[in-house]
Order: sequence, then C-alpha cells, then structure tokens
Amino acid sequence: MTRRQAALHAVLPAWLAVSCLWGLPGVSQAAPATEAQALYVLNRVAYGPAPGDVARVMASGVDRYIDDQLHPERTPLPAALQQQLAGLQTTRLSQDALIRQFRQAAQAAKKDPDTGKQDRQDLYRQITEEAGQARLLQAVNSPNQLQEALVEFWFNHFNVFQGKGLDRALMASYEREAIRPFVLGRFRDLLGATAHHPAMLFYLDNWLSVAPGYQPPRRGAGAGQQAKASGLNENYARELMELHTLGVDGGYTQTDVTELARMLTGWTINPRQGSDDSAFYFDLRRHDTGTKQWLGHAVSNQGQREGEMALDELARAPATAHHISAQLAQYFVADNPPPALVERMAQTFTRTDGDLREVMRTLLTSPEFLSGSNAGTRFKTPYRYVISSLRASAVPLTNPRPVLRTLAQMGMPLYGWQTPDGYKVTDAAWLNQDALAKRATFATALASGKLPLAKAPDDMDDASAVAQGRGGYAPLEADALYATLGSSISGKTRTAIAQSPARLQAALVLGSPDFMKY
Repeated sequence: MTRRQAALHAVLPAWLAVSCLWGLPGVSQAAPATEAQALYVLNRVAYGPAPGDVARVMASGVDRYIDDQLHPERTPLPAALQQQLAGLQTTRLSQDALIRQFRQAAQAAKKDPDTGKQDRQDLYRQITEEAGQARLLQAVNSPNQLQEALVEFWFNHFNVFQGKGLDRALMASYEREAIRPFVLGRFRDLLGATAHHPAMLFYLDNWLSVAPGYQPPRRGAGAGQQAKASGLNENYARELMELHTLGVDGGYTQTDVTELARMLTGWTINPRQGSDDSAFYFDLRRHDTGTKQWLGHAVSNQGQREGEMALDELARAPATAHHISAQLAQYFVADNPPPALVERMAQTFTRTDGDLREVMRTLLTSPEFLSGSNAGTRFKTPYRYVISSLRASAVPLTNPRPVLRTLAQMGMPLYGWQTPDGYKVTDAAWLNQDALAKRATFATALASGKLPLAKAPDDMDDASAVAQGRGGYAPLEADALYATLGSSISGKTRTAIAQSPARLQAALVLGSPDFMKY
C-alpha cells in the first residue's frame, strides 16, 4: 500500500462518518444572516469563497457585490494573474496561426514519423494544457467570478469537443474570442461569434456543407486550402435551433432544419481568405442559391446574409428567450427553477433584445434567488468542486496537469464533452458513491501539500509527486479552511472532524458533505 493509499484509507472511515450527518439531497437551511447571505452569493454567483471573501462581501453588502459582478469591467485582473496569463504562449495566437501550426505539425508527422510525431504530440499538449491553464487560472483567481461562471455556462451551451481534429488547436481561441467577450453582452453577438468561429464550424461540420451539385475547384486552380465538399450537412443547423436557441420544443420541423442548413451553405473555414484574424470564410460557390422555405416564410438567395438573418430571427424568438432563461435559472438557482422567475427573465430577454447582463440582473436580484431558500441544496459538479477547493485552499496554481487529470478522472474533463449538448449540471448527473470517493481522494492529496500544483510541470505522475512530497506548498490547515468557509461547514461536521487526527482534518473539511454542496 502506498503512502497516499494509506492516507486515504485512514481518511475514509471518518469521512464516511461525516457523510452520515448529511441527509441527501435535502439540507435544512440556516436562517438568513449577514454571513449566510455572503456565503450564499459567493457559492452561487462565484465558485465559493477564497480567503477574505466572506468579510469583503459582508462589508460591501450583497447588492453591491452582485452589481460589481455584473460589471467585470470595473475590476481589472490582479497583476500576478495577468502575468501568468501573458506567459501562456499559444493562448494568444490567432486562428490563422493556430490552424497553420496544427496542419504543419500533422504534415511533419507524416513525413518523419520518428521525430515528427513527437513534435506533433508536444505541440498538441502545449496547446491543450495552456488552454486549460488559462481557464483554470481565471476560474480560481479572478475577482470577476460571475464572468467565470458564465464562461463555463456559455461554453457548455455552445459546446465544442477538443478531441475532434482541428479543434485540438482552437479551444483557447474559441473561449477567448467567441465566448468570454459576450457572456454579459447581447445574445445575438454571442450567437454570431460562435457561429463564425472555426471551432464550431469544424465541430458540427458546417465547413463541409455545400449546395447540391457543387464541384470543388481543381487543385492548382486557385482553390487554396479549401474544405472538402460532402454535400448538405444538417448538423449545425439542427443544433443551432435545438440546443443553441429555440429548444427542442421550439416549434420547428425537420424541414426547417434542412432549409436552415441550405441557408448556411458556404459558411466554411479558410484562413488564407478570412478577414483579419478570423478563419471564417463565406464561399459563394458552395452556397445554395435556391429559394428556401424556413419557419413559414420564403427566403430568397442573399448569400451569407441568409445565415445572418437566421441568427437575427432565432436570437429574438420568444422560444429562445424562454429556453435561455430556463437554462440560466437551472444553472444558478435549481434543477427545476421557479416558472415565474423563468418567465420574468424571458420578458427581460425580449424587452432588452437579448441583453444578457439585464437577464442576469433579473435572476440575481429576484426574490427567488435572494431568499436563499435553495442554499446548500445543489451537489457541485466536478468542475465546481475542484475550483471551489482550490479557491478555499488558496494553493498557488503553477502546474495545471494534476487538476486537468483530476477533472478527467471525475468524469468532467475540461473541453472534453463529445456531444453538442454539453455537460449536465443537475444533481442526478453527478451524485453517486464513485463521485464521493474520487472527491475524497482529491481532497486528501490537495490537503497533504504534496499534489504538484505549485511546481513547474514535468512528466512525474501525481502519485509519485505526492509520495515524494513535491507539491511545492504547505499542507492545508483545517482552521484556515474554517476561517474561509465560515458557517457553510456546520457544527456537526466540525465536531465529527475534530475526532480525527489533526493531519487529516483539512482533507475531511474539503471531503465533507457540507463542502460538496452549495
């Protein structure tokens, strides 16, 4: 038995004893109090409190905190975080540069399997890890926590899968250019940014979609780096209506899907002909110029404008307002959000032409949200659990690999959901004994001070690093966690943990049922 396994073996009995205090899924709520209110908004608006956060929110008040979170432009990122992000070389590359590097690495691997494959793997790993590190650093350390939660929400809503070909290179670009700037802007802008980004065009195959009878130009006849033609592809058109806008019950038909796909023919990827840093390219030769019948009206040939018009119409549809509002309310309030709240959010969405800041203001200032009646009723997803653990412990994050591996082991790899519907956020999706055991393992490793988070990345696996004490930070103290987490860790849980050896108590706090809920 390894030292890590021995530590976990010692932890589990006490941890399970703590679990017995937890009646799943309902948890009785403490009466609202100033600290309770601060903890509630920090757990729901943010990814849980970092040291000092509770006192700051208590001093500023919940209303001021929510208003500041709705305006991240007021609060610049800390200099240290900006410096860390600036050091991630591939996350700032343009779409054109990323696609070029990706294709060059693939060609080199074909020509020289001995060294080319290794170089390709090294490039892919650098791009993957730096994209993940950029996300994690901001989720853990940014003071604009609502913005980070919304980046997660909207990336999931407009999900693309990192494991699909060209998208290996484009995650950071997609998040930086198509998601992050628009999470508190207008929905139409967000919808358009995702529709034009090569990550989405590639993931849902619209870059291959062409009009019937299309003949690709002969090689050497000015074709450049053209997408292959494979006929009409409906993948993006279907998800655009079913997942991104109207919802599955949004009142469209299979014919509408086909007709929308025709309207979107010609929306493809060609870095050499795109504008500025964008690899998006509208290829008129690929476009279906016939008249379409879509959502009850005729659409004549207007080239790229047909697709833009479709995005306009979908963005302002009442069904979209309800679909988006219901999903936001589910993420921030409850698995089954109050219908009256969803209706008011949808009204705000329609009245403001899809102003997502105002939709979020309606949600976060609503009686349903501020009452705190749902506090402690939701089970954290693996992502929320890991991020909240890192925030509470304030462990410096230099090496993202252990965190990325942990998320994969917990079933929620970053950028790793293969299908367009994104990760589930409901309790039923994540609340099971296997999840609890893996969280206990992570909590033990994190609290030991040996998980290699604060050292330069290398090829050592986590177990070896823990065994050799190479974490680069001091073991966590339960008292420090209690000071950060306040009354969110109940008296019963503290009493149960106090009966365990002191060296295990910090792990038990992070592995406690109290901490796994929010």
